[in-house]
Amino acid sequence: MKYFIIGDEDAVLGFGMVGVQGKIVRNAGQAEVAFKSVLDDTDIGIVIITERIAELIRPMVDRYIFAERFPLIVEIPDREGRISGKLGIREMVNEAIGIKL
Repeated sequence: MKYFIIGDEDAVLGFGMVGVQGKIVRNAGQAEVAFKSVLDDTDIGIVIITERIAELIRPMVDRYIFAERFPLIVEIPDREGRISGKLGIREMVNEAIGIKL
């Protein structure tokens, strides 16, 4: 199982330093093409995508997250930080199970 990152140049280069392949995208068109190509690769088990890139193709990302089990889609902040008002994974888990971790 492989990891793959879709994001800005800093995110892709950073993950590349630890051996994770990725695709640098700068607009919604590039993000859509990259996301579709990753989903077609059955060797990829975890797709990491920066929040701002995910927002460019939000309907596509959400449709996949809520309809498919594999690969796992993980959104991370980019170099500019977390998007205002967006819950982090800890907050989402706390909200889902009703206890603080």
